[in-house]
Amino acid sequence: MKNKILIFGNGFIGKRLQESLDADISDKRISSFHDIKEEIASHKPKIIINCIGYTGIRNVDDCELDKNKTIFSNTFIPILMAEEALRNKIKLIHISSGCIYHYDYAEDKPIKEEKAQNFLDLYYSRTKIYAERSLEPLLPKANILIPRIRIPLDNRPHPRNILTKLINYKKIIDAPNSITYIPDFIQALKHLIKIDARGLYNVVNKGGLYYSELLDIYAKYVPNFKYKILDYKQLKLTRTNLILSTNKIERTGFNIRRVKEVLEECVRNYIKYS
Repeated sequence: MKNKILIFGNGFIGKRLQESLDADISDKRISSFHDIKEEIASHKPKIIINCIGYTGIRNVDDCELDKNKTIFSNTFIPILMAEEALRNKIKLIHISSGCIYHYDYAEDKPIKEEKAQNFLDLYYSRTKIYAERSLEPLLPKANILIPRIRIPLDNRPHPRNILTKLINYKKIIDAPNSITYIPDFIQALKHLIKIDARGLYNVVNKGGLYYSELLDIYAKYVPNFKYKILDYKQLKLTRTNLILSTNKIERTGFNIRRVKEVLEECVRNYIKYS
């Protein structure tokens, strides 16, 4: 990477990107505009990547319990970063979420970026929508890229990795969902940086994943592993299940693998890292 990159947020996604992009990462707690300004002045990046976000300690239901932390992390910080990026004429990459839509499997097609965000049922989703809608007016002119990821799947254990979660839950829902395989996301982000992409992009693998497909492969390597399937309506929890379109990023020339193509590779490497 020719451009110096500074990552804000040293959690799951931030650390994975730091490894692959040879970027600086800030471990400073961001509590004000001044904190962002200081870090940019110190590192002098050409690109900043915002990986700060609050998804709860256990899951997104925790966001309902700490709304102040959720809205500050997920909404206010991206706005402050956008303003500082504009003032310094540097690129902002804000990592967003695809968990911002209602979806009807019987009627809806994969959701494209231009569709208005409409899933307000979860406070987490609301704060991600607030951030996107605040940045959207800047997109035609400002150098801002907003990649949306969804349900991160990685080839190494981590509490935020959906495979790790499913192994521990042992009860899974039966609805197909868009998934972001982190090694593919990293390659996609490198591509988008190279072409200086701007605007909203869904960065997920093609198609939908039934969790049973992933766990069946895991069970091949761990034969004593068992799980149960639940109708997602039985959970009685507010969740968004959906499929996102990958047409826009594919039009840039990037080849998106189907999610089912990555499962075997993912599980084999996951077990090696375990």
